[in-house]
This record gives sequence, C-alpha cells and structure tokens, in this order.
Amino acid sequence: MLRALVILLVLANLGSYAWQTGWLAPLGLAPRSTHEPQRVEQQLRPEAVRLLNGQRPAASASTPSSTSAATSSSPATPSAAASEVPAAPAAGTATATADTSPAASTTAVACWEAGGLDAGQAELLRAEFRLLGLSDNAWRLSEVNSPGRWIVYMGRYDNAAQVNAKKAELRELGVDFREVNVSGLAPGLSLGTFSSEAAAQTALQQVLRKGVKTARVAQERAPSTSFSLRLPAITQAQRSTIQSLGPALGNRQLVACAG
Repeated sequence: MLRALVILLVLANLGSYAWQTGWLAPLGLAPRSTHEPQRVEQQLRPEAVRLLNGQRPAASASTPSSTSAATSSSPATPSAAASEVPAAPAAGTATATADTSPAASTTAVACWEAGGLDAGQAELLRAEFRLLGLSDNAWRLSEVNSPGRWIVYMGRYDNAAQVNAKKAELRELGVDFREVNVSGLAPGLSLGTFSSEAAAQTALQQVLRKGVKTARVAQERAPSTSFSLRLPAITQAQRSTIQSLGPALGNRQLVACAG
C-alpha cells in the first residue's frame, strides 16, 4: 500500500512539472501566464504611461529644457516684442527733469544787459571783466549818444498857485503844455519839446503869435554819452558775480535782454 502511494506522488510531481513547463500545452493543459502579454498588446499609447512614485525616464526629464530651448529659439510674438520695448516717458516729465537738474541750472546760459552807464563806470567794468577772466566775446559795451533836448519853456514859478494860473491861461489860448520837473526848471511848464535849439526857436514864435508873452527857449537836457552793457550768454553764477560788482554797474540791476 505504501509503495503504491509513493508511486502515485512521484507521478503527480512529474505531471505538475510537465504542466508548469508547458509540455502539456498541445493538449490544452498549459498553465495561465502571469505576464499576460496579450494585455500589453492591447494597450493604447503605452509611451504616455508615467510612474507616479518612480524615477522619471530620461526623456521626460529633458522635456522642460527642450521645451524652453524651443521657446527661446522660436520667433518672438508681437506681444512679447512689444513687452521688450521700453515705455516712452510721459510728456513733459523728461523735459522737466533735464531742465531742473543741478547740472542744467549751472550750465544754462542767458542774455542780460544794463544801460545808462557813464564813461568811468564803463572803464571800471572793463578792468573787472579782465580780472574775472571773461573772454572778449562774453560781454560788449556799446556807446550810446543822446542828443540835447530843448523846450519852449514858461517858469520858473514860486508856488503851485502860479502854475495853476498859467495852466488856465494856456487853456484859454488853446496851447498844449506839460509840467517840467527837471532840476533848475521846476516848477515850470513846457509848450513843446525839440531835438535842436533852432526847432525850439521856431516853435516859440508860433506860441508868441497866439498871445503867450512870457515863454522862452530852454535846454531841458544837455547832449550826453552813455554806455550800454550786454552779456549775450552767461551762466547764472556769472550773472551773480557781475551783479555783485555794484558801483561798477552804477548799482543798476541786470535785466533780461529785450531782443
């Protein structure tokens, strides 16, 4: 009995081995495959499968770099190109900044002038400009000749009452007049102003024929020569220095050039 059991076990082991190794496959007794290759063949796009907890394939790791390389090598789109163009400054902002900067305020130049200087002041200014190191084209002194001024004159009166009485008399005669405030002639009245004594004498004869009896010709201003200073292009610092010369400018203020 025991011998038959042993033989049976041996036969069972041989049958199991033959079945597992596939020797019985022609008889339809092959074991079921654990790999199931037919399932792999039925997969769609198996290359798209990614492990969530495993190491990424080399191809997937290089994907971002290749994508960025493609992006960098691709032509810039209109919106990207526009973003690289610096925004234009607001109108007036850049001009204001440039105009109010310290460098601009010290290097900006302007034209300044002063008039009515006498010969002594003009000579003093020339000496001062040489000491300041100003070039000859940085300043100009021009001689201005003023002719004498003559008037048909009535006066000089002692008080305002006499002046008012003469004004009323001239109004009745239809003669125009103006008050004279020049030292040595005030208070008085002028019946006409002329650039020469001869012209004033001719006008005197005309007013005498109108009934004016006490008029005469007088010189209101003698001929004179003065000097005008022009500084065509100096900085604000230079203007301050020249203005501080005071007496050399006859204590006059430099004013912006008229033209």
